[in-house]
Amino acid sequence: MDLRHAVGVAPRRKHFAPPAFSTARPGLVRPVTLDRSGVGGPTPRQARGRRWRRVAHGRYVPSWVDATDVDQRIVEAASVLPAHGAITGWAALRWSGVGWYDDATRPIPVVVPDHCLAPRAGLLISEEQLAPKDLTVVEELPCTTLPRAVCFEMRFAPDLRSAVRHLDLAAAADLVSIEEAWAYAMPYLCGWTGIDQCRRAIQLADENVWSPMETEMRLLWLIDLGMTRVRCNQPVFDLDGNFVGTPDLIDLEGGIAGEYDGALHLLRRRRDRDIAREAAFRRIGLEYVTMTAADRPDPTAFLQRTLDARQRARRNPRRWTAEPPAWWVPTMTVAQRRALTEEQRRRWLPGRAA
Repeated sequence: MDLRHAVGVAPRRKHFAPPAFSTARPGLVRPVTLDRSGVGGPTPRQARGRRWRRVAHGRYVPSWVDATDVDQRIVEAASVLPAHGAITGWAALRWSGVGWYDDATRPIPVVVPDHCLAPRAGLLISEEQLAPKDLTVVEELPCTTLPRAVCFEMRFAPDLRSAVRHLDLAAAADLVSIEEAWAYAMPYLCGWTGIDQCRRAIQLADENVWSPMETEMRLLWLIDLGMTRVRCNQPVFDLDGNFVGTPDLIDLEGGIAGEYDGALHLLRRRRDRDIAREAAFRRIGLEYVTMTAADRPDPTAFLQRTLDARQRARRNPRRWTAEPPAWWVPTMTVAQRRALTEEQRRRWLPGRAA
């Protein structure tokens, strides 16, 4: 016999272990409410101890759960939403598969109409109207639709360049096309805060960006220099139809290729490839200009190098084309990538194979 029962002492309760949020999201923990029985959640006494962390009024997770993990923060934010609320903006985009959103301190944007959620740290609360058609569920998490989410970020971005970056990244993940963003912004957001910036950003977006720095470079050419026919990761061919390379940027009118050299480009093997690729572009008449991290605080020198390259390109014979041969399978737009088979994605888009 248990001596604790013999002397009338209740056995010690075991600490409740909350279930994982989803098998598709290992490591994430769903916040739970208090339970005096200790069956469906921690008891009030247990919750006051060091083993639990309060994430909101009446919501708890074990203290070992990482409070700085971005996805866990999104789950915790969703736990306080009313039935008609949803995660939106960058958090909905990240949850759906957009990379690069990894700021552990950025507030989680949520849409909660009717003033029914009190302000709290870590949340950016929008009380804008939310139509049922703008709601969806992504792996058990209530979210706004992706066109709504990306337009939210573009509308409230601090500047036009930041707004463009949001759509570039969403399109790079094949989640929102420029056409889809425009179709949502035009009829549904007339008169909404930031809609003019949102629409301007859509006009400047590119669906084939491979990194945020390509957006930054492209906008320097488009906005600061007034160039118009600029493309990201446009395949280039010689006049016999042979593939030459894919520069980060190409000015189709002026005949210059632009590259951003980050830290990886300093590695010897990568540097050797870069030098060979530059030589290949020059052989077919493309001028070449490089941007580095040192140009970011003040891009004046990069912009001047671009203008100088444009001047030189005028004297070069044009032995290149951006028109692909018949055998080439294009992957430059969201629609083209969505149309690929799984085998084609594994072959031509190995980093983004579904």
